[in-house]
Amino acid sequence: MTVGTDSPAQARSAAPHAPEEPGAAGTPADDTASTADTTTAFAGVHPDDLPDGLVIADESGRVVCFNAAAGRITAVPADRALGLPLDQALPLEDLKGRRWWTLTDPYGGLATRRGQPERNLLLPGGREVLVSARYVREYPTGPVRRVVVSLRGTDARRRTERSHAELIATVAHELRSPLTSVKGFTATLLDKWERFTDEQKRLMLETVDADAGRIKRLIAELLDISRIDSGRLEVRRQPVDLAAAIGRHIQVHTTGGQSPDRFFVRIRPQLPALWADPDKIDQILGNLLENAVRHGDGTVTIEVAPGTAGDDGEEGTEVTVSDEGPGIPEASMSRVFTRFWRGSKRGGTGLGLYIVKGIVEAHGGTITVGRGPRGGAEFRFTLPVGTPAHLI
Repeated sequence: MTVGTDSPAQARSAAPHAPEEPGAAGTPADDTASTADTTTAFAGVHPDDLPDGLVIADESGRVVCFNAAAGRITAVPADRALGLPLDQALPLEDLKGRRWWTLTDPYGGLATRRGQPERNLLLPGGREVLVSARYVREYPTGPVRRVVVSLRGTDARRRTERSHAELIATVAHELRSPLTSVKGFTATLLDKWERFTDEQKRLMLETVDADAGRIKRLIAELLDISRIDSGRLEVRRQPVDLAAAIGRHIQVHTTGGQSPDRFFVRIRPQLPALWADPDKIDQILGNLLENAVRHGDGTVTIEVAPGTAGDDGEEGTEVTVSDEGPGIPEASMSRVFTRFWRGSKRGGTGLGLYIVKGIVEAHGGTITVGRGPRGGAEFRFTLPVGTPAHLI
């Protein structure tokens, strides 16, 4: 190791106005609404500005508002839908093929109903859509004056479900190999303990220990992803000695067979005191150094320097990890920090850099990737020093 010391809005149309307070006088919807009336903006927001589909039927059950998003989702032009009975403008079926409006009967049934919660329904052709509805009454048990329907596409939900399925499949695949090894060696030892020499027993137990460590890391990655996705990743700030942390990780690699000369560390002087989560900083450094060693070539350079974090120029610490390998193709730069991205076929779950980005951002920092001065990959992350208020 070489060390350097350089320095909802609600739309108003002929139909609908905002729901009245219970007991207040209401104004019945005008059955003679025109297309122009239904596109009148309310409070500066036009129905077509809404990101979700909006369909409103009056007290007679005819559509008086059908915004642009509803047209995109249903593939029905607004001018064709306006004036149609609600069940014809939105011929929805449940997943068992039953007519939805016949089942729910918004204008009949119990007078205490206030709407329908969001659920998956089918449009003609089998296209899925998320639908929720509200029944607007002038007073709690009065007749329905308007039915307000919200429509959303299912593409985003399907992408999320697909991502979760891929995560489960990846982790299951990665767990299978070490678990098979652990099971095989332990079963062999239990069955034929007396036949092995002490050296053979030690070798098998060391293999079991290494595979158990791998399983532990995979489970930790899965938990980290869950916390990052839900915004629950906790950061416990303490003083962090970056130079010592970098030294520990380099020692792990040199003990594992890497030459000490492969690493060059440059710590700039006058670094601000960094308050961060030491375990999380270890995860960041461990992932970036492993990535450089596994996928890069030549010297791995780690540089620590003062920097600024955030748009307000807050004092921070900047860490750069670069190598001299082939680097990352320009077309892949935008995908480096996404789930399952792999720069090569040299193993790994493709989750490490996703977790690194989540940890850096949980600290209020930023991370970027680019091409290093010698052509390899260069990762640079900046953390605000995070000094506690009582020490400022």
